[in-house]
Amino acid sequence: MLLTGPVPAGRAGAGATTALLASGWDDAVIKLGNSAGAIAGFLAVLLLVFFAAGRATGRFGRPLAVLVLLGPTVLLVLVGLVVPLLRTGYLSLRNDDSSRFVGLRNYSWAFGSDDIHQVLLTTLLWLVVVPVAATGLGLALALLVDRLRRQSLYKSLIFMPMAISLVGASIIWKFVYDSRDSGQAQIGLLSQLAIWLGWRHPPNWILAQPLNTFLLMVVMVWVQTGFAMVVLSAAIKAIPDEITEAARLDGASGFKLFWYVTVPMIRTTLVVVLTTVLLITLKAFDIVRTMTGGNFGTQVLANEMYSQSFTEFNVGRGSALAVLLFLAVLPLVGYNIVQLRKERGHR
Repeated sequence: MLLTGPVPAGRAGAGATTALLASGWDDAVIKLGNSAGAIAGFLAVLLLVFFAAGRATGRFGRPLAVLVLLGPTVLLVLVGLVVPLLRTGYLSLRNDDSSRFVGLRNYSWAFGSDDIHQVLLTTLLWLVVVPVAATGLGLALALLVDRLRRQSLYKSLIFMPMAISLVGASIIWKFVYDSRDSGQAQIGLLSQLAIWLGWRHPPNWILAQPLNTFLLMVVMVWVQTGFAMVVLSAAIKAIPDEITEAARLDGASGFKLFWYVTVPMIRTTLVVVLTTVLLITLKAFDIVRTMTGGNFGTQVLANEMYSQSFTEFNVGRGSALAVLLFLAVLPLVGYNIVQLRKERGHR
């Protein structure tokens, strides 16, 4: 005799969970198979192209070799950079949903809006403070660490934040800046230190303007200092010993030796490090997005571009800010390339 009746809730839930897991595994296997197939197809095409280029002879040999070597790179640059750049420029001349041509109205809004003026001022503050602080601190650490034993250990510890993503670093420092009422147990290191030092009611650091902007900059400086230290340390070690010894014989020591010998000898590297950190700072997005979302007076240009495009859904204004950000980055990249070429020429 068959018994019929409602299925127990626990058994039904277990069955639904099993079915959901099985469906998830099936989807994962299918996606993994598709990815493996795409990679195998790509490798097969590459092998075929290189085989054809290796067998080509005569007048078609050189053009085919150039096509094989440069073709994929040019294609990726076109697909990943040139086409999106042209499309962004086109969208910046249209309205919020790209249905109507508005000319330079979005750029007029960007330069005429008081809110954007504040965003530009905050971004400019980042560009002044972060590169100088990271490069200066990296140079100081490079000079100090080079005089210690076990340099590699200290350099590894200082360089370690570079291995952390900016989002991960932001989450770490978000806990450091966490603030609670003085009657509660503090989990934020900064608030606890302030209480130990006698500050009974420390502020909510993330909300305190304009202090919160500088606290966000600390995260970027913490990440970039290791990069500056390693590069500048290598440049300092590359200074010929003869020059340093001659300067010492002439009476230079301490600060004079550093200012009149070390700095001029590493000037090109110093400029390259400064402009590199400047480029990274100009595109700062992760830290602001993760820690404040651009609120409380911390908004910067890169995050405003994202907010206009994907929060306000105004593609025209977001694209205009993206074009302005690109135009701001372009001279820095060009200057960096020129400095690198000069350094290679001296070598």
